[in-house]
Amino acid sequence: MIRPFRAETLRYGDYSKAGEFVYDHPFQWGSKRTGPDLHRVGGKYSDEWHRIHLNNPRDLVPESNMPAYPWLLKGNVDPADMAPKMKSLRMVGVPYTDAEIAKAAEEVKGKTEMDAVIAYLQVLGTAAAAAAAK
Repeated sequence: MIRPFRAETLRYGDYSKAGEFVYDHPFQWGSKRTGPDLHRVGGKYSDEWHRIHLNNPRDLVPESNMPAYPWLLKGNVDPADMAPKMKSLRMVGVPYTDAEIAKAAEEVKGKTEMDAVIAYLQVLGTAAAAAAAK
């Protein structure tokens, strides 16, 4: 769990809460907060912003010390991997439905690893807000 120091919340925004990680296996909590909490990045920037930032962070943030991930643009997601991975995650409690598992391969067809990382980043922190809105 990230330590909720007031100065950090002023600088980086709200800290992550335990319930937001209920489907993460394994939990990867740390004891030190270095930089903004990615768990709040969903919807904050456009897909194109993330694409540029992951390819070369200094194109957008000149003082960034984040490494670049250009190889994510070259690797494609294997649709055949989706169903087995989702079924495994369902066994440890992630509530994937049979319908979601069945359509997953089609949804990732032609997508790069960069597309997959961006899709993941775009949903981070949105589940709690969606649940609160109900």
